[in-house]
Amino acid sequence: MAGPTTAERGENAAPAAPARRLPARRKRVRRAVLLLLVLVTVPAAVGSWLVYGSSWLRTEDVTVSGTKVLTPDQVLAAADVPLRGPLASVDTGAVERRLLAALPRIAAVTVERDWPHTIDLKVTERAPSAVLKSGGKFIEVDAEGVRFATVVTAPAGAPLVELTADQSASLLHFGTKALLQAAVEVSADLPDSIRKDARVIRMRSYDSVIVELSGDRTVVWGSAEDGTRKAEVLTALMKVAKNANRFDVSAPSAPAASGS
Repeated sequence: MAGPTTAERGENAAPAAPARRLPARRKRVRRAVLLLLVLVTVPAAVGSWLVYGSSWLRTEDVTVSGTKVLTPDQVLAAADVPLRGPLASVDTGAVERRLLAALPRIAAVTVERDWPHTIDLKVTERAPSAVLKSGGKFIEVDAEGVRFATVVTAPAGAPLVELTADQSASLLHFGTKALLQAAVEVSADLPDSIRKDARVIRMRSYDSVIVELSGDRTVVWGSAEDGTRKAEVLTALMKVAKNANRFDVSAPSAPAASGS
């Protein structure tokens, strides 16, 4: 009877492969990566919940600063900031656009989050540099020539711009808009101490601007060019010729004063 086969005796059989084990160092690296993921993910999830899901950082109040003519209620109504939602979700850019579109008197506005519950609206209003008459009302114009409001009473310190009838040639050549812009530039260049006394800026032509002051005083300004220099010369001239009632700075290098 034949004996056990070689396979049965296990002779010459290949030894069984040992179970593969990760080196200890690789295990430590894997545990460190997992721990790091936990440390990063959990705080992020908690932070996201605090900002967007909890009631701790909700929009509860809107403050307004910087208004002079506008009222805070007008600004709040135009801003239309959504309340009781996450403060982080307030679209500050959209709030700014709504304000600038609804209230032309606003030159600029800063919309900021004041954590944990407030939106701050910091408004800069346009200042009238001159006014135009329209029927029985006045249109306010700022130093950049922007017409931003119509009012019943002309604001103090903003002279009335008049285009006189004898300047038809200038009107045809430059156009009403350019002449009005030139008048506004003259008003903006007037020193504050003089502008408060300015009553009318009369545009006879593009090169012939007359500023009428209180006390029957007149300033011959010439064109709107070289306004800063003319303002400096006018200030000095009025200090020297205190009793004069006509000041000519159309040629700032050769100013003149006359009358008493």
